[in-house]
Amino acid sequence: MSKILIRGAKVLGGEAQDVLIDGETIAEVGQNLSADGASVIEAGGQVLLPGLVDLHTHLREPGREDSETVLTGTRAAACGGYTAVFAMANTFPVADTAGVVEQVWRLGKESGYCDVQPIGAVTVGLEGKQLAELGAMHDSAARVTVFSDDGKCVDDAVIMRRALEYVKAFGGVVAQHAQEPRLTEGAQMNEGVVSAELGLGGWPAVAEESVIARDVLLAEHVGSRVHICHLSTAGSVEIVRWAKSRGIDVTAEVTPHHLLLTDELVRSYNAVYKVNPPLRTERDVLALREALADGTIDIVATDHAPHPQEDKDCEWAAAAMGMVGLETALSVVQQTMVETGLLDWAGVAERMSFAPARIGALENHGRPVSAGEPANLTLVDTSYRGVVDPAHFASRSRNTPYEGRELPGRVTHTFLRGRATVVDGKLA
Repeated sequence: MSKILIRGAKVLGGEAQDVLIDGETIAEVGQNLSADGASVIEAGGQVLLPGLVDLHTHLREPGREDSETVLTGTRAAACGGYTAVFAMANTFPVADTAGVVEQVWRLGKESGYCDVQPIGAVTVGLEGKQLAELGAMHDSAARVTVFSDDGKCVDDAVIMRRALEYVKAFGGVVAQHAQEPRLTEGAQMNEGVVSAELGLGGWPAVAEESVIARDVLLAEHVGSRVHICHLSTAGSVEIVRWAKSRGIDVTAEVTPHHLLLTDELVRSYNAVYKVNPPLRTERDVLALREALADGTIDIVATDHAPHPQEDKDCEWAAAAMGMVGLETALSVVQQTMVETGLLDWAGVAERMSFAPARIGALENHGRPVSAGEPANLTLVDTSYRGVVDPAHFASRSRNTPYEGRELPGRVTHTFLRGRATVVDGKLA
């Protein structure tokens, strides 16, 4: 592989520096580096970040290739600045055996656009009745360390306890989709003023908060790690804050859409806004932003959930839940967190690269931008502003809530182990 010199980039938003990539590795970082033998990228003050890591991606393969494949999903990830994603287990068949997680892992190896780390199911078939082959999935070639029934809650406290005990043996983590099923039967959106006015079944905040409260106590009792997926309410923030103050080993994520969008958008009855957990209130949005800024919420995760047009272009009650997010996540974080002064770019790197890699035990991602480190990098033109057009997405699906909305920032280059996967904003 040839040498690449990135000239004049603001590393983590700091002063402009040159970064020399040699093969798969960052060779040197400094001022006025020699360009001898290297192709040069004039960064012109763009922000250089470590490659982003998404702890919560739905790639749909195997089984729902009409929505997404590992290839199309990793292309979308690269366009969004990601060099690694964790693929959720709710595929068909479910990723609840060593064979299925190895299949997803190998498909990721073949795609070449970003690394794919499978997440294993907690229970067989996501049915919540019997633990899946957690140890076998960890011992497989995929080396699974994160387990989740995401899309469904592990609502049985005994099963959840046993899962926490099991993964403790090898330093794994259970990622919980916090949704008490009895409290959300028939739910269509956030329970509140808007749901009452629209006559749609309400999804109460306590359905999320009660499960989080139970699970942090279980994690404390067992002495294990629990991760909270797509935290969405102000009350959930307070529970996680309390748990951390007690020294409980809990981490939490927030999605970009929960940092920006509210349940007021449901008044349009546009099913693109139907998501699990639902869009909440402005009060919740502000609480989530503050919690991400102060570290109560550890990371941003996309919950990229692609669906074919026919699953969204229908009446609200029949529509599938979920939004695509890989290609817009960084722009939404720039708007909601950086431009509001809540985070600087070093803080973005922590929450979208360093911390998710730590939580998922991904050794070669989420590394410092310094000599000797793997050249997994993302270059961002933060001065750019553009209108979101899903027709240009690399994802196979188009169910974005941001269509027609102006968002800041654009990923111009993504590097996976020194190889450019995105150049000038387009797939290489």
